[in-house]
Amino acid sequence: MGRILAIDYGRKRCGVAVTDILRICANGLPTVRSCDLLSFVKDYCKNESVDLFVIGDPKDLKGNSSESINYIKPFVEKLKKEFPDIPIIMYDERFTSTIVHREMIAGRFNKKKRQEKGRADEMAAVLILNSYLDSLSFNLNK
Repeated sequence: MGRILAIDYGRKRCGVAVTDILRICANGLPTVRSCDLLSFVKDYCKNESVDLFVIGDPKDLKGNSSESINYIKPFVEKLKKEFPDIPIIMYDERFTSTIVHREMIAGRFNKKKRQEKGRADEMAAVLILNSYLDSLSFNLNK
């Protein structure tokens, strides 16, 4: 069984997270510049088996795609071309930034650490992946 890799795609930086081999929990990987993300994913997939990509799907409060989707779609298309056999799921990422910020405060991150953009991006990717994993177990328990 391969891992699931999640991406919180941003204009400048991307948070990346992967599951453990049993797909029980998500772990953050280093934050990657958006321009380097495809190369990073290729290198990662050379060393690890990945069965699924989960990409954060930016939505507004009404559930419509936000403006951010316009720079995420081209990356998703490149990912599809590079990895035609690996499915891609767009997963709702609403409120991840707010949740991450609250978690950082609850975790007593000082202001300087909260302002480190890469840290928040990584945590958002972990949150997206954990939410996706939770949705799978929720659907199994129905």
